Amino acid sequence: MRDDAYLARLHRELPPLLLECEQQGTYDGVPAIDRATGRLLSVLVHGMQANRILEVGTAYGYATLWMALAMPAAGRIWTIDPDMERTRVAASFFERAGKADVIEIVNTPARDVLPTFPQRNIDVIFIDADPESYETYLQACVPILKRSGYVILGHLLPDGVARAPKANDAPGLKALRTFHKAFIAHPQLDASIVPIGDGIGIGARID
Repeated sequence: MRDDAYLARLHRELPPLLLECEQQGTYDGVPAIDRATGRLLSVLVHGMQANRILEVGTAYGYATLWMALAMPAAGRIWTIDPDMERTRVAASFFERAGKADVIEIVNTPARDVLPTFPQRNIDVIFIDADPESYETYLQACVPILKRSGYVILGHLLPDGVARAPKANDAPGLKALRTFHKAFIAHPQLDASIVPIGDGIGIGARID
């Protein structure tokens, strides 16, 4: 059986700024990935020396910081979120981390940005936004992902998604169940959904 307390003791302590960002998001009720997902993002970015990263869903920049602190010095992150109030908080964390010059915040809805996004051959794309739009985001993101690059999606296994469907299920649950099938079967990805945190989807582009 998994022991989260044991794993928390086993891993090194968070950098103070990451811990502050995590606590600020919790206090303000702003959704964010959990630490296990952050550590996974850090490992993947370190492992492939990803220097071109696209993020959909900035919030307070918690996941952005995990990736920014792991990428090479010449790396760059483009992070998309239309909520200017939240991204102002994120920008302050990026500044204090010394990463403001390598993180570009795009305050436009992802649905409007992604179809004409000018960057190509992205190493890592991380999507953690509204689940009802995941399929739309994936369709737009795969073509700009390099071969062997990763598309990673957060919060794929929220409470209730794995039980038998009910007529009164929230639209987000229904959308996620549909998306799960489309993601796993995507012809250009070797994709899997793993039970880390609230569920992480990882797809490597193979075509």
